[in-house]
Amino acid sequence: MSTGHAAYSLGGELQLPLPWRRDPTAWVVGLLALTLFLAPAAGATSELLLQDTLKSMIVAFGVLLSSLLLCWRTARQHEPPLWHLLLWLPLGLMAYAVGSAVWSHTYLATVEAVRWLILSLLLWVGLNSLRREHLPILVSGIHWGAVTASLWVALQFWVDFKLFPQGPNPASTFVNRNFFAEYAVCTLPFSALLVAQSRSLGSVALRTATASLTVIALMMTGTRSALVALMVLSMVLPWILYRYRERLGLRHWSRQMGVAATAVLLISLIGLGSIESGNPKVIEELRGSTPLGKALTRAVSMVEPAEYTERTFSARVVMWKATLRMIAAHPIVGVGAGAWEVEIPLYQVPGALTEDDFYAHNEIMQLLAEYGLVGWAFLLALLAYLGRVAWTLRRGAAEQEQAEAPVRALTVCSLLALLLVSNAGFPWRLASSGALFALNLAILAASDARLVRRPGPLVLPCPWRADSARVLMVALVASLGLAVFLSVQAVQVERRLVRAAQLALSITRSGAPNDPRWAATKEEILSLMDQGIAINPHYRKITPIVADELARWGDWENAVWIWESVVVSRPHVLALLANVGRGYAQMGHLERAREYLERARAIRPDALAVRSLEVMLLMRAGQEEQATALIQSAFRLDRYDMDLLNAAYALGVRAKDWPMAIAALQRRNRTWPQHAVDGWLKLGDLYAGAGINDSQKAIDAYRRAIELAPPAFKSQVRELVAPVYKDRL
Repeated sequence: MSTGHAAYSLGGELQLPLPWRRDPTAWVVGLLALTLFLAPAAGATSELLLQDTLKSMIVAFGVLLSSLLLCWRTARQHEPPLWHLLLWLPLGLMAYAVGSAVWSHTYLATVEAVRWLILSLLLWVGLNSLRREHLPILVSGIHWGAVTASLWVALQFWVDFKLFPQGPNPASTFVNRNFFAEYAVCTLPFSALLVAQSRSLGSVALRTATASLTVIALMMTGTRSALVALMVLSMVLPWILYRYRERLGLRHWSRQMGVAATAVLLISLIGLGSIESGNPKVIEELRGSTPLGKALTRAVSMVEPAEYTERTFSARVVMWKATLRMIAAHPIVGVGAGAWEVEIPLYQVPGALTEDDFYAHNEIMQLLAEYGLVGWAFLLALLAYLGRVAWTLRRGAAEQEQAEAPVRALTVCSLLALLLVSNAGFPWRLASSGALFALNLAILAASDARLVRRPGPLVLPCPWRADSARVLMVALVASLGLAVFLSVQAVQVERRLVRAAQLALSITRSGAPNDPRWAATKEEILSLMDQGIAINPHYRKITPIVADELARWGDWENAVWIWESVVVSRPHVLALLANVGRGYAQMGHLERAREYLERARAIRPDALAVRSLEVMLLMRAGQEEQATALIQSAFRLDRYDMDLLNAAYALGVRAKDWPMAIAALQRRNRTWPQHAVDGWLKLGDLYAGAGINDSQKAIDAYRRAIELAPPAFKSQVRELVAPVYKDRL
């Protein structure tokens, strides 16, 4: 193998040395590149299919098809594939997940096992296909996938582009802008590599401009972990490019090419970074209306004390502390693969309201909490391997190692960015960033294979017989069939559950949920929920939404069975336990309600949801004095939730305890201003009633309700005012 500078070149303008028709391995890498392009660039245009479900399907089919193609090539060439010690890392986690399915949460552990199997296959395919001359294909796929996703972000930020459903805007095809930013920042080292390999003025300008678009899109999101990673890369990447300038071919750049790259980068960052947003949701956040402004605002927020006591970071700190308690409680075997979201309510402090999260927003902590010593082994082995790779980058390394150094250094940069954002998110669990993680390791493993002179403990040929490839091909074809079946099931269940949630929310927004005209729609909702839960009873993300809306309409019976279907899978979520207990109390089944009260109390006896449910049961049992005492205690401690305040209002009206009813509404208006219109109307009714009969306070309360009502609903709110006061407003 040649080790000169020319041997390293990525091919300049991406010209492959062999026609693809004569090189089956190039087709394998091309399929991987297409997968890494489509995963971030493609998105569902309807809410009926979740974005990461689509991306998971793209990655799964891309990996399985590329594995099948690799096996076909191996069978034809009778060449045993390679094995790398890195492969034991994801396979070890997969084996643990399979084992934990026996004693922990079976469904979630199985999902984890499949995830690690797909990433293991991706690593194995990359190890056996990523020759040096094939890297341009993969690097181009990664770069252009990130650029296309960034284009969607730019359109969403500047012109409110609505092709893809959005959560926090702008999110490209990822539904959440944090998910996009965590992925995109990890692709920048590959974009830098592609720019460095340019050999003409036009390609330099194009690649620099498109890489700059990814940076601008990161600024548009304002994701702080990605901005931190971007700042680190802005210091590390220039140093790497300078250090390896000779091997990257930068010494052969003309002065015009260097000036063009610098000018395009600065013009893009400053010019595009100063364009105002046209997205109302971005503007309403008041976090900066230009890319540069938003990035600066979000960076400054990291040093504001309120961020750690009141805002989003404080909520993550609560989750991290609870996760550390989980690690301390299960240091050896963990709680089971994927079981963090099931067990986390048991480790939260009183008053914590973050149990609705499905991930710890820290991959390292969640890995250790779920996998125990196996997670520690994975993490330490990964860090040790990356440390070894970094050590080979030293100047005194052998010539062959130096020939591989540029791509190894930039790959380590990508992994560094991934590890940084992993401390405030969950990128390993998302399809696009998880696939990029595995491919980064595959690039390093394939480089190791080129560096070793003889088989050793790090890289060695697999034990391989003549029929091994055929057997593996049969298994992969069966896996493809299973993937098709599971994908169809996933699409069906999400379509049904999301459609049911959309219909339920539309009925609630009508303002008349119990109007007879909704009878057919309600039947459709229940049918959709029945079918969706039958397919997947473990879908906690959407299922409770419908039950919550049913409860708002007073349909407690159907709300309860839907909540209970989720409780079977997530038995420690206090909000769900309290909701089921509340539903049984409303239906008059007090014994069943007490069962759920005791289940919730056994988990966290001082939780707000437990206190609220206890007050409701006391009221239902006619023990109003005890209920009043609990309410007054909650008021003194200033610890209450919406349910307790509603119960306090209802009890105050029933017992003619007007001060308690007024105090409950005032607290509700202050704490939950979205319900203030209803609260002020109720206060007006209280003041106008015979029990108080304070006309001035009644008028003031009614006026406040009308002031807070949206313009389109002011006339409807006015109709709810007590008739005697309408003409006096």
